[in-house]
Amino acid sequence: MAQTPSSSSAAAPQTPAFSPLYQQIKTLILQSLQAGEWKPGELIPSEIELAARFRVSQGTVRKAIDELAAENLVVRRQGKGTFVATHAEQQVQYRFLRLVPDSGDARAEGPAQRRVLECKRVRANADIARCLALRTGDAVLQARRVLSLAGVPTILEDIWLPGQPFKGLTAERMAQYPGATYAMFELEFGVRMVRADEKIRAVLPDSEQATLLGVDAHTPLLSVERLACTYHDTPMELRRGLYRTDTHHYHNALS
Repeated sequence: MAQTPSSSSAAAPQTPAFSPLYQQIKTLILQSLQAGEWKPGELIPSEIELAARFRVSQGTVRKAIDELAAENLVVRRQGKGTFVATHAEQQVQYRFLRLVPDSGDARAEGPAQRRVLECKRVRANADIARCLALRTGDAVLQARRVLSLAGVPTILEDIWLPGQPFKGLTAERMAQYPGATYAMFELEFGVRMVRADEKIRAVLPDSEQATLLGVDAHTPLLSVERLACTYHDTPMELRRGLYRTDTHHYHNALS
């Protein structure tokens, strides 16, 4: 785990130990992000300031920041500087939600309406513990919710979170938060999801799942299992969702 820089070490220039140099600068900036030196939404030092701090060229710093921006960890704003990315920003609130209406106009149907069915503290079984890099029996929070799009129940999600970082999370708190769930994790619990891996397959629902989504048991659904990580690929959320695709489709732009 990266150490939190002290006031003395933060002030002293740090020189990477080996090549490639820009990757080492990227690692040092990433350590500062993880340690909370710059909070989500805050302006980070300029390229000139970072170059002086790390005793490298401005071009080396620029290349490091280019990679961080490509990974959505920082956001460049013309004429304003570079800011720590945040899920609270409108343009990235639903970066991990890939279900879009067949009409193509997601703005017309508005944000998803959430109905939180439960949020309880349980002991992780072997499967959940393995996914979240915990020990079997460790405390986790387990939540279930239904997301409706344009008033139609469309997504059923089961979510597991490590117990300690999300201590105090309740069903009421999840339901009442006005913004994206990842923004709540970031702003209220200090956990920023920076990357997610997904597994997708077609399945049939069981009777309870079919009832919650308002479909019959023979309706094919899209099963999406997502493991979301914070800095340094530390897993912080396992999410298993069932998606209706009668009026929506899963969209992913590849490059």
